[in-house]
Amino acid sequence: MEKAVKKTETIDYKNIFYPPGGILIWMIISVEVLTFTIALIVFAFQRQSAVELFNTSQNMLNKTIGTINTIVLLTSGYFMAEALHMLKRGKTEKSKFLLRLTIVFGIGFLVLKAFEYFQKLEHGLSLGYNTFFTYYWLLTGFHFLHVFVGVLILSYVYYRIKKGIYTAHNFLDVETSASFWHMCDLIWMLLFPTLYLIH
Repeated sequence: MEKAVKKTETIDYKNIFYPPGGILIWMIISVEVLTFTIALIVFAFQRQSAVELFNTSQNMLNKTIGTINTIVLLTSGYFMAEALHMLKRGKTEKSKFLLRLTIVFGIGFLVLKAFEYFQKLEHGLSLGYNTFFTYYWLLTGFHFLHVFVGVLILSYVYYRIKKGIYTAHNFLDVETSASFWHMCDLIWMLLFPTLYLIH
């Protein structure tokens, strides 16, 4: 325990090689965001060759659910940032409360997205329905998986904070999980307008 605390305290967070959460998580985030960006660029090129098909398919999406889910996920990201901030200030109880809210809103996103998936399948809009829905299922499905993994990670982090392992002097892992969670926000902010709004 003492070794972990000492290691955290000696990290120079102003150094470019030690961004919030550590350089490794940011390398992972960069690869993930780049992957989604390339996929969306390919999606945009495909749209140009079948504009009417893509526009018609896009109109089949539930923009209300998409908008609500955007608000839910961004709100969850805000709670995560505040939870980390409170932990760094030594306000553990507030941090735990905010982290619980983060997890609840994350689960809310997954439940609402699963309901949207159920609606699509009920209407026969599966992965193989057409090119647009192939992209829709692959992109949002991959993001869904990220959020699911993120909820599991945050649940583990919450348990460790509750046990007193992560504190104001030992928060690097919490910072890393927060960076991953904010990546989920960022990716959704790329997906939502591209898939749901932009014609």
